[in-house]
Amino acid sequence: MATKTTETSLTAEEQQVAQGLWAEFQQQHDLSDRKGEIAGIDPKTGHIWIGEWFTDVVAQRDAAGVANPLWFERIGFPVVIRKGGHR
Repeated sequence: MATKTTETSLTAEEQQVAQGLWAEFQQQHDLSDRKGEIAGIDPKTGHIWIGEWFTDVVAQRDAAGVANPLWFERIGFPVVIRKGGHR
């Protein structure tokens, strides 16, 4: 039985492409009312999905028939997720 494998991580080049797409998208769109939401950027297609949760973004990508790995950004914040608890 054959198994299908998919690439689940982005190369350094794809990360740079995604970050460039995101910078351009932010310049062209007012995202002030979407602060805190998640953006998933597909560096291969240039498509950007936005949702409240990671799962929302992935569901939108899946519904579009795309299976490429995404670069995630949290709108209005420098990091997507912070590890660790409060001190």
